[in-house]
Amino acid sequence: MEIGRRIGTALGGGDIVALIGELGSGKTCLTQGMAKGLGVAENVPVVSPTFTLVNEYPGRIPLVHFDVYRLSGPGDLEDMGYEEYFYGGGVVVIEWAEKVREILPEKTIVVRMAYVDENTRELVLEGPPETMGKLEERLKSGGSISWR
Repeated sequence: MEIGRRIGTALGGGDIVALIGELGSGKTCLTQGMAKGLGVAENVPVVSPTFTLVNEYPGRIPLVHFDVYRLSGPGDLEDMGYEEYFYGGGVVVIEWAEKVREILPEKTIVVRMAYVDENTRELVLEGPPETMGKLEERLKSGGSISWR
């Protein structure tokens, strides 16, 4: 949650975050933290849109949260007009993004998540150098995050 919050404070309008990881690796929890960092109100429940495919949340920057687990591929996302969301000025977070990798813009921030044990997850972040520099700065500021 805290790592997500820190990431959220570094994100700007138009950023797209692709979450890749097995079931239970923490994708929704990370998204909930990003929502906090983006200023989504504390009393607004941020839940995975597994059946609705997309949820939108107001904040200092709007958050658009996709869960594409149930899609068969990028064609399904194209059918629902994803471009309006991707280029609408909000922050887009996509759970199970490996299913739609082909249509993600080059500037997408990719977070690979791995389940290590009940209390430990491994996160690997990749993205444009300018964004990654800002994220690294926010992630290293205080707290008890371990780096490998």
